This record gives sequence, structure tokens and C-alpha cells, in this order.
Amino acid sequence: MGTIKSESAAEPLGPYPHARRVGNLVFLSGIGPRTRGSRVIPGARVDARKHLTDYDFEAEFRSCMENVRAVLEAAGSRFENIIDVTSFLTDMARDWTTYNRVYAEYFPPGPGQPCRTTVEVAALPTGGDTPIHYEIKVIATV
Repeated sequence: MGTIKSESAAEPLGPYPHARRVGNLVFLSGIGPRTRGSRVIPGARVDARKHLTDYDFEAEFRSCMENVRAVLEAAGSRFENIIDVTSFLTDMARDWTTYNRVYAEYFPPGPGQPCRTTVEVAALPTGGDTPIHYEIKVIATV
């Protein structure tokens, strides 16, 4: 067993590792849409007072996927080894169609497609300068 820290994924927001490896499985902590060293949320649109006015769900989703990829690589795994996905959205009615479309790009139908659970939550950690609207948690093989 060992903790995994990626030098290229966004830093965790609290006292937890990017992931833990147990046997031939790697369990990722929840991952949000930031880039390492930045508090800017991709796709966030803010007014002059820095208050969120709108967001680009697809930009947040893609940023999360790049962070997942970086953590898996640090763990000695790869994106294709993901076996289970848990997704958290803050507005399923607004973002469901985009979520499914972009999700299918990363996880196309077929024998290697991971299991998936998707839930709507009232809020997610801010994670940066503005609220986030998507977070992902995955389990993968090594």
C-alpha cells in the first residue's frame, strides 16, 4: 500500500493524497478542474468583482480528465485501466447532455468501458477562485 502524489496534477485542496495504491488497484481521491499551481477554474466567467457569472461545464470536465490522467500515470497506471467512475455534478438538468457527450469521448462503449455512478450534489469545494461544478473519483487497475 502506498500514497500517490502527482507532480503534474492540480494539488489536493486538503490533507489527503491524490491516490492510494492497494495491490493491483489504485483509488483516486476526488479530482476537480484546476491546473497545477493555479486557482483559476477552466471555463469560469467572472464579473469585474470576480464573482462567477457563468461556467463552461465541458472545460471543467476536460480539466478533470487531464488531472485523472496525470494521477494515474504517477501511480503506474493509465486512463484505459479505469474500472469505476463516480461523477458529481452540481446541476444535472443543465449539464447532463454535455456530460454524456464528452464522457463518451473519454469512455466509448465497448468491453473496456468502466462502471459509472453519477450524482447531483448541492455544492462542491470551491477548489480555486470560483465554485466548481464537476468532480470525479475513479478506481483503476495497475
